[in-house]
Amino acid sequence: MIRATLAAISTLVALALPAAAANDFIAAPTLRASVTVTSDVVRIGDLIDNAGSAALIPVYRSPDLGTTGTLTVGQVLSVLRAKQVIGVMTGDIKEVQVTRLARTLASKDIENAVAAALERRFGLGDAANITITFDRSVAEMRLDASNSGALQPVATRYDARSGRFDIAFEIANDGNAAPTKLRFTGTAIETVEVAVLTRDIDRTDLLKSSDLSLERRPKAEVAGEPASRDRSIGMQLRRAMRAGTPIRAADLVKPDFVVRDQAVTIIYQVPGLYLTTRGKAIESGAEGDTISVLNLHSKRTLTGVITGRGQVTVQGASQSAPMAPAVEQTSSVRRDEAPAPVDTAALLRNLVQAPASPAQTAEAQIPQARISQAQAK
Repeated sequence: MIRATLAAISTLVALALPAAAANDFIAAPTLRASVTVTSDVVRIGDLIDNAGSAALIPVYRSPDLGTTGTLTVGQVLSVLRAKQVIGVMTGDIKEVQVTRLARTLASKDIENAVAAALERRFGLGDAANITITFDRSVAEMRLDASNSGALQPVATRYDARSGRFDIAFEIANDGNAAPTKLRFTGTAIETVEVAVLTRDIDRTDLLKSSDLSLERRPKAEVAGEPASRDRSIGMQLRRAMRAGTPIRAADLVKPDFVVRDQAVTIIYQVPGLYLTTRGKAIESGAEGDTISVLNLHSKRTLTGVITGRGQVTVQGASQSAPMAPAVEQTSSVRRDEAPAPVDTAALLRNLVQAPASPAQTAEAQIPQARISQAQAK
């Protein structure tokens, strides 16, 4: 009897051993300390590993897009027990953080998308030069992470007269056949980068770096080619302008080398001959400008080109009716160079008077032989 009992017990133990060994390979459900979800609900399978058939059961509503929520271990275990999930291994976890993924659209991204939709259309230029103002403030937007497509414009309306736009976009997503739709309205204006005066500037002022700032202004406000800041420094304005005024390229002129009523040096130069005398500017002008000057000795009005500061070069005997002649100041002839055919006598009569005395002849430094030769002709 005893032997039969022992045999039965041995048989039961032998049958039980394989079952126990099999249970050793079944992993226990284990809580996660950090959870990431993409949908609007949190399921048991998101919270624990080895959830088995209970993995798809929803237990919590997900946090807002792009945000993170926190659950205590006690809260999680209580909800799991209600769903018949027990024996969950928690380790040393005190709380569970749940983060909902999202696609973030910055306001600048939306501005760029609108500008790109309008670029080179409706009379507008490059997208980089289009300034966008939305009717409602467009802050950072968060979309479901499944919205992985690009912002694709599907309807674009623009009024060039008022600058108003109305643009609809679609975004393709991974989890739904229907795309996500967005719509934006506002104003789009083409702008240009232009130098702007920081203070009132007179006509005679030279523009300095501190006088200018670089700003973006509506293209319609700057009629003509806008002036760059670098190009404006060291130049003068054609007229006095007030602070805050944008500068066009047409508003700039080279700085005056000669100012009206200024004492100037009048030069007449041809190959082999160089004459100078004193004069007074009748007009102002920059280098390269043609102005009228008064010969202070001959009292004649001449026309010449400004070739330096306080210096006017006369390229001929262009002048008004003759007045009483006066003595020329200085002149010289290059002795190592053959003079070109020049009517020297006429030149001296029209530009300056020939010397009348030996002392004046020596002062003028013009060889008498050359003057006589010219007069003989």
